[in-house]
Amino acid sequence: MRKILIGVMGPGSAARPEEVAHAHELGRRIAEAGWVLLTGGRNVGVMEAANRGAHAAGGLTVGILPGTDDGSVSEAVDIAIFTDLGNARNNINVLSSDVVIACGFGFGTLSEIALALKGDRPVILLTNNGDFKDFLMKISNQNLHLCQTPEKAISLVRQILQAGQTFRNLSKEIGS
Repeated sequence: MRKILIGVMGPGSAARPEEVAHAHELGRRIAEAGWVLLTGGRNVGVMEAANRGAHAAGGLTVGILPGTDDGSVSEAVDIAIFTDLGNARNNINVLSSDVVIACGFGFGTLSEIALALKGDRPVILLTNNGDFKDFLMKISNQNLHLCQTPEKAISLVRQILQAGQTFRNLSKEIGS
């Protein structure tokens, strides 16, 4: 049986301290749940924090990197996948994830959220930014879940997985 991949997406060098703290906790909780963490794999911001949290809890981490530079990889990434695709790797990030958690926001994160929603992936938006939430809810409230704490985000992941709302399960239902 294929392992569950939970994608944590968020800003790199522009990540705020609260987003970094949330990402670290998300990584830890994902590992404790026995899921695999998938991030953009770089050694900055939300990616670095989530990988470190998962790694510290003994979890498996996968990083989908935009280039070929081994020096940009987080030391807490167990499996580094070099794409040389730049921002196009965002599509790989979200389509490989069973559930995507957006921790904070920036242009890259916004593209990942849009690609995930377009690809029928469940997205959990972990942010206190009301303008960002309002904007996304106007675009699509289907497959978009809102929360303000890492604990609630993990609770929502469990609910989504238990309800079989992942793309993998939805496509099986459609095909049957």
